[in-house]
Order: sequence, then structure tokens, then C-alpha cells
Amino acid sequence: MSSYLRHFVPGGTYFFTVVTERRTPVFIDDQSVALLGASLRSCKRSYPFTIIAMVTLPEHLHAIWSLPNNEANYSRRWSLIKSEFTRTWLAAGNQEQRQSTARNRERRRGVWQRRFWEHAIRDEVDLEAHFDYIHFNPVKHGLVSSVKDWPWSTFHRWVKDGHYLNDWGSNVRIPPLPGNAGE
Repeated sequence: MSSYLRHFVPGGTYFFTVVTERRTPVFIDDQSVALLGASLRSCKRSYPFTIIAMVTLPEHLHAIWSLPNNEANYSRRWSLIKSEFTRTWLAAGNQEQRQSTARNRERRRGVWQRRFWEHAIRDEVDLEAHFDYIHFNPVKHGLVSSVKDWPWSTFHRWVKDGHYLNDWGSNVRIPPLPGNAGE
């Protein structure tokens, strides 16, 4: 079995990529994205964190979180979010992917990939690169031609706050992140 080394920094800021099982397009409608939002809010009540940036695409999501000063357990938070989303999404009549006998023994459901990808943000330059990467991701994947056209992104919040212009991303090329960003 593989051993995963996670980088835990109390009060740290992290970039995440979380992927659905077999890259199934789970987040294709407002209802599924709303269920994810409810799962995030539910987790935040028990285990606070700040969502700095986030985008939800059909089969994966990217997020940047900042954790409280004395906290570094983002794994617990993702576990709770994924569990709650899975429970409510299946209760709403959606279908999970078929699971192997081994995965059934582990009591895994066929909605999310087991693991997630994380990166500890090192400095402001690293934060800005990941911030832009998240918001440009729907264009990168060919889902829209303009960042402003993707509804499930914190881009719209950052336009209101004056960080971005509404047409940002139309005339820029966002460089790829080092590594594969979990994609």
C-alpha cells in the first residue's frame, strides 16, 4: 500500500484538487453544486476554515483554503465534506459508480476518488498563481470561452471585491502550475 506524505502547517493556506470517482460528471447542475455548498457550510460549522477561492467543474474541483492558526487537519474536513455530499447526493436520487468487492468491504461509495491532491501555499506569488489557475480552469478545460461565463466559481465574488475585472482571462494566458495540480 502506498504511503502518502501530507504537508501539515497549522494556520496554513492550501490548494486542493478533489476528483469524482472515474471522473464522472457529478457537478453538472445547480442542485449538485448546491449540495456541495451545503456540505462545505456544514463542515465549516464544526471545523472552521476560510475558502479563499474555489471552482467546481463537472468532474473535479479546485479550492484554496486557509485554516485557523492552531489547526492543520484539512484531511478530516475533506472526509466530512465528501461523506455529507455523498449521503445527500445519493438521497436525492443520484447514482454512484459501481464499486469493486474490495471497495465495498472498505465501505467506500462510488462518488469520489479516495484521495485528493494538496499543495501548501508558500508565499504571495504562489497564492496568486494558484488563485488565477483556479479561476481560469473552466476556460482551460474548454467549458467556456470566458471566465465570467462559468457560474460555479468564486471569480464572481472577486470581481465584486475589485480583485478582477469582469473580462479578466479573456486576453491572458495562465501558465500551468508546477507538477500536475492533481489533474
